[in-house]
Amino acid sequence: METENNDKKSFLSFLKFKKKKDEKPKSKIKEWTDAIVFAVIAATIIRWLIMEAFTIPTPSMEKSLLVGDFLFVSKMHYGARTAATPLQIPLTHQYIWGTQIPSYLDWIKLPQYRLPGFSSVKRNDVVVFNHPTELEYPVDLKTNYIKRCVGVAGDKIEVKDMQVYINDEPVENPAEMQYKYFIKTSENLSQRLFDKYDITEVYQMGEGYLIFTEPKTAQELEKLSFITSVNVAKSQEGQAEGRIYPDATKYPWNTDFWGPMVIPAEGMTIEINEETLTKYGYVIQFYESNDVVDIANGTLKIDGESISSYTFTQDYYFMMGDNRHNSLDSRFWGFVPADHIVGKALFIWMSIDPNGGFTDKIRWSRLFNLID
Repeated sequence: METENNDKKSFLSFLKFKKKKDEKPKSKIKEWTDAIVFAVIAATIIRWLIMEAFTIPTPSMEKSLLVGDFLFVSKMHYGARTAATPLQIPLTHQYIWGTQIPSYLDWIKLPQYRLPGFSSVKRNDVVVFNHPTELEYPVDLKTNYIKRCVGVAGDKIEVKDMQVYINDEPVENPAEMQYKYFIKTSENLSQRLFDKYDITEVYQMGEGYLIFTEPKTAQELEKLSFITSVNVAKSQEGQAEGRIYPDATKYPWNTDFWGPMVIPAEGMTIEINEETLTKYGYVIQFYESNDVVDIANGTLKIDGESISSYTFTQDYYFMMGDNRHNSLDSRFWGFVPADHIVGKALFIWMSIDPNGGFTDKIRWSRLFNLID
């Protein structure tokens, strides 16, 4: 019996010795490869499911958000979307970094779903979304835009004399909203003056300067003795702007006088006629996942069948930049479909002034500011 136990112990010792002998230490290359693969997988999951970093490249949201602000955007608030284009290099968007080589293949296209979130898109949310009119890309690979949601599905929206109205009531304006102003003066104004008032967009023209700033700053400038006047450069009612949505030839709207229009909502039904097709035909044709849509002479055909009324299949939103006179937004290209919503902007984690010097390149006061 004792001999049998000794034999078992010897056999187990041999197996342990053999296992240790067979195990070879990982090479440095193998260790680095494993670490990189793990990091890429972890970053991809976090980027898709939880949070993603974005930067502000244009002044359309100034002064709320500045060019050079780096943001974290929550995917959890509205719910992360499943991938519609799965054949894509991880951590890329439209192109491979630093090239014009596409980072994806559209051989496989999957239906897109949204995971449960703990919030819905609300008025005044600062939202990242895919630019809807970029029809050459799959939905999840269209260029990312960031704007403020001013109207949600089912709202009647109108802009009258620069003021947004929702359901015939004026809405609260963003705290740091900007407009375009013309400064009339016979003086040559120095850059130091504009820096003092934090005015970054300045264009000298004729008898003065065209600037983008907040109303309170415009009032302060007008008090200066060497400035003759400061007037907002707004459009007039009935003055059609060529690029305006939905059709400047039929609706003489502009950035300061726009609408009214009802924002489409899931389940909302419209009668089909020339007016409704002018307003919503583009939505029906390109955002509603209909296969073959024909619109002509006030009539609508879907898959060859004439349609007298249409019911929308998803919600839509109306987005505007806080820099109201320097923003290409829903006033120009229309509504944002629910399946184009990426996430909610949460806070600024870094801010770099593109015009700053060595000592003031980083805007320290903006770091970790929450986005309202």
